[in-house]
Amino acid sequence: MDEVRPDSAETKRLLDEVGQGDRGAFDRLFGRHRRFLRQMVGLCLDPKLRPRVDPSDVVQEAQLEAVRRLPEYLKCRPMPFRLWLRQIAHDRLLKIRRHHLHTARRALGREVALPDRSSQMLAQQLLASGSTPSQNLDRRELARDLRLALGRLPDTDRELLLLRNFEGLSYSEIGYILGVEPATARKRHGRALVRLHKILFEGGLSESQL
Repeated sequence: MDEVRPDSAETKRLLDEVGQGDRGAFDRLFGRHRRFLRQMVGLCLDPKLRPRVDPSDVVQEAQLEAVRRLPEYLKCRPMPFRLWLRQIAHDRLLKIRRHHLHTARRALGREVALPDRSSQMLAQQLLASGSTPSQNLDRRELARDLRLALGRLPDTDRELLLLRNFEGLSYSEIGYILGVEPATARKRHGRALVRLHKILFEGGLSESQL
């Protein structure tokens, strides 16, 4: 079912305690979400930055930013705490990328430097139902073609594919993050997939290989 997963009862309890001035409650609260954030950052971090950027440091920066912005969040709790933390961590990643790689436009055909495991995950989803790794196209070869195709997509399309296909978020959760209705998130994701398929076809893949 495509819906937003609400905060757990424990998370709600800790948020209430934070709102009542319990400083230690936030540390316990963040600790419940640290692993989730660490996995997200590790998935989205550009491999070119890995020698210089430790995902744990990004999570720590996100924690400090969350502490600063927490009073504002507690006033209205506009989204589940987990998604709010994810949004903060993602914003930190974008700032780090701009700092290290600048905002130069991507050259046509540039390969997006996603981790192999991540690109193969999406490649497997694009393979025809029931196909085997050896049928039509090796998964690693398709993963390489996929990274090249992603490099030609607009940033917004690539982000939607990451949110839906890599992180497994529902359209309602994506809508929270992007500030749009779930139906709009679904339509945008569908259009992003169409554009991705088109680029892959232009690169020489046949429909039977997807």
